[in-house]
Amino acid sequence: MDLISEPNKASRRRGDELEAALLSAAWDQLMEAGYGGFTFDAIAERAHTSKPVLYRRWPTRSALLAATLGRRGAADALRAPETGSVRTDLIAVLEQANERPERFLVMFSVIAGGFAEEGLRPEDIRDQFLAQTPSTVGRILDEARHRGEIPDAPIAASVRDVLFDLFRMRLFLASSPLPRRDLISLVDDIYLPLITA
Repeated sequence: MDLISEPNKASRRRGDELEAALLSAAWDQLMEAGYGGFTFDAIAERAHTSKPVLYRRWPTRSALLAATLGRRGAADALRAPETGSVRTDLIAVLEQANERPERFLVMFSVIAGGFAEEGLRPEDIRDQFLAQTPSTVGRILDEARHRGEIPDAPIAASVRDVLFDLFRMRLFLASSPLPRRDLISLVDDIYLPLITA
């Protein structure tokens, strides 16, 4: 019979294992309770640890949130499809994102919960979520450029990112996955004309 309590077991975790467990608990708390419930008390309880363990790594709630978003963004990155066509690659990556709307809806939860009061903008929250993830759309465009499907010229980051900026806005308004026809329209009616002009 194991006489060691779960909190004591948890306290024996060290290094990367402990940090992964803490950030996993923080993500689960954020998903379940939003930014309002993203507190050191709740996360420590969920992770079966103490608040000082969290504070030693992340002295503020915003620092813990940045680490949580960054780790989850890297772990849950979208794959760059390889269909052989820029159009079908872009539609496929939107379909991936559309199957996991929580990736984006959690950002809206954070924004709505008042994270901006700490001096960061919605763009900062997006960048923290995607900081450790190379741009999937950027990789798709690089391949399309090599295939000669789009002009062999630099594409500004603001142009590269507009497809997912529009997708996130539509997703926020719908608060649920978008119909496939809307994904196709984003690519065919807006994005392809923009990048091939």
